[in-house]
Amino acid sequence: MLRNLRYKVLALVAAFGLWGVSHSTSSVERGFDIPVVPANVPEELVITGQSTDAVNIRVRGTNAALRRLSVAEFEYPVDLAGARPGNTEREVELAAINLPRGAQIVSRSPASLEFTLERKSTRAVKVRPDLDGEPAAGFAIGEVLVEPPRVRIAGARSEVLRLSEVLTETIDLTGANAPLERKVRALPGGLHVWLDGAEEVTVRIEVALEPVPEPEAPKRKSKEKS
Repeated sequence: MLRNLRYKVLALVAAFGLWGVSHSTSSVERGFDIPVVPANVPEELVITGQSTDAVNIRVRGTNAALRRLSVAEFEYPVDLAGARPGNTEREVELAAINLPRGAQIVSRSPASLEFTLERKSTRAVKVRPDLDGEPAAGFAIGEVLVEPPRVRIAGARSEVLRLSEVLTETIDLTGANAPLERKVRALPGGLHVWLDGAEEVTVRIEVALEPVPEPEAPKRKSKEKS
């Protein structure tokens, strides 16, 4: 009786072992979204659009192989060397994605990627402080100075040419009762525009007591003619 029980336990352990081996070696499929990373963009061009930010791949492999896959470790590089202004198409090449042993890509979507590129331009524009709030009662805002008064922006030519000024981060003047000096970032705005140089500017704001109006002198009565 005890011997039969021992054989049954050994058989059960062996069965679980065989199940584990077959489960780890059986073929399964999983989907992954691989981020698209443009590379070697020509210096004189700016990417203003792309058809997708990620490539979806279906991977077949053993459970053990797929467990070793981490989407955070993968990216799909796209070589844009030699691209010209306008639309550029690149085929999705599976060889560019390295997988661990025991895993293979069975499909990908999309089959190609499209990028829109525009010539890059730069220009100097005025910096305008973004002021918010009111000073304390009896005080008024005077002269506002920005140093430097102009900054250089760069980016897609069509967007750069539309900008004549950039705003700063908002400066809160609520309750101010003395001159203020703040270091704030200039914000170029636009989707494909950035600052070509230092991002911070210094804003000096004069806050002083409002002048008290002088009382009006009494009007002199004109003499009546006799």
